Amino acid sequence: MIVVLTGCGSSRHATSKNLSAKEEKQQLIYRESDEIFDKFKKKNEDNLNTYTLEYIDTYKYIALDKMQEYKIPASITLAQGILESRSGRSELTKKANNHFGIKCHKDWKGKKVRYDDDRRRECFRKYDNPVGSFNDHSMFLTTRSRYEGLFRLKPDDYKGWAKGLKKAGYATDRKYPKKLIRLIEDYHLYVFDNLVLEKDNYVSSKEIEKNKKELDQNKKRLYIVVNNGDTLYSIAKNNKTTVENLKRINNLKNNNINVGQKIFLK
Repeated sequence: MIVVLTGCGSSRHATSKNLSAKEEKQQLIYRESDEIFDKFKKKNEDNLNTYTLEYIDTYKYIALDKMQEYKIPASITLAQGILESRSGRSELTKKANNHFGIKCHKDWKGKKVRYDDDRRRECFRKYDNPVGSFNDHSMFLTTRSRYEGLFRLKPDDYKGWAKGLKKAGYATDRKYPKKLIRLIEDYHLYVFDNLVLEKDNYVSSKEIEKNKKELDQNKKRLYIVVNNGDTLYSIAKNNKTTVENLKRINNLKNNNINVGQKIFLK
């Protein structure tokens, strides 16, 4: 299991030579997200909100994980967290680790806290840690039918997601989509979406090594190159084997072979 350490700085990666392909991909995404955001932060820290920059740096790993697991754009998760929690400084977030203003609702069986919102002393969900809040946010969007349309959008369509959340009733503020989009663009949160999408076809070092070994083994295997007039029967006869054996070794479904084709003999 990979342990995610929240906080500022770039040395936050579990190190192990025995990572699974999924964990290796996750670590690569973490590492590149650090490099990208550290450069952005150094360049813009004098012009942007310090609390918001710290919030992004602290919780970007979780948002990246949720995008991979639930297909919710990391940019949207972070922008909503920033907006709903006031970059982690709201009383609800400090008191209950609730980053998304999710209320209790009838199905909530966990801890609760009372907080003034649209009405006095409304019931909000309370979490033991911020990860619980991010998990709940993902489950909230993926298990409620009114948000189904969001998942038909392209995973990097943060503008469509921002408008879709308002349309589905996530927030009553008419300017909610504009606020999310502005945060995403001001803080370049879309780069996290692009990073995850770029790694969709990631090939792990173990897979590369496996392919290399298979290639090396094939190089050592005895084979012939098919010439004009060659047939599986003639190749089998000349090499003291059978047609069926050649078909099995070469994964051939029939006796058809082509000029220039490699036919392995063992």
